[in-house]
Amino acid sequence: MNASFVPLSTMPFHPNLRRAVPRAAFLVAALWCAGAAQAEKADRNQPLNAEADALRHDDARQTSVFTGNVVITKGTILIRGNQVEVRQDAQGNQFGVVHGTPGFFRQKRDNVEEFIEGTGTRIDYDSKADTVKFTGNAVLKRFKGTQLNDETTGNVIVYNNTTDVFTVDGGVANRTPSNPTGRVRAMLTPVPKDGAPPPLPSAPPATLKPSPQIEEGRQ
Repeated sequence: MNASFVPLSTMPFHPNLRRAVPRAAFLVAALWCAGAAQAEKADRNQPLNAEADALRHDDARQTSVFTGNVVITKGTILIRGNQVEVRQDAQGNQFGVVHGTPGFFRQKRDNVEEFIEGTGTRIDYDSKADTVKFTGNAVLKRFKGTQLNDETTGNVIVYNNTTDVFTVDGGVANRTPSNPTGRVRAMLTPVPKDGAPPPLPSAPPATLKPSPQIEEGRQ
């Protein structure tokens, strides 16, 4: 089953995203986004196309619920999940809630061959605020072409497509056997100078592990 939704109109973005997150999350975001381009601007005005095994549409409420191997495209945006609910308001702004194991989101960045990819058990897409929120074992990656440059993991990641700023929350819900403390983790590649490619690593990165005290290892 296929469906297409064309925005009725577009609204300018007004930043109003305030989240209480540790200072470290903002520092990570600043490093991760240094020298970055914005998300593909033309995506906001593109029609939303959907494909799924089944569809339930409520015309009065302007909502559509797709179930079964759902694939959503909107310009360079690609969304996949087990179930996706899409809603459109009177101004043509589109909102999506993705449930998956995990759900998947991908978008090209403007004027460069870079892509953002993210996964989570729930993904909230808001075209009005131009934000994407990943919840539950959330992972956000940045690719240059096919090369992975940056990767961040946490319980909740909120990414602002307009400003290229994101916040990450860790905590109990983010605990896994490999990360028993549930702390936020990030791999960040330095931005090369003068357009030079970054040097290839001479050895695999060190494995992070929890420490019982902050100054462990000091003499």
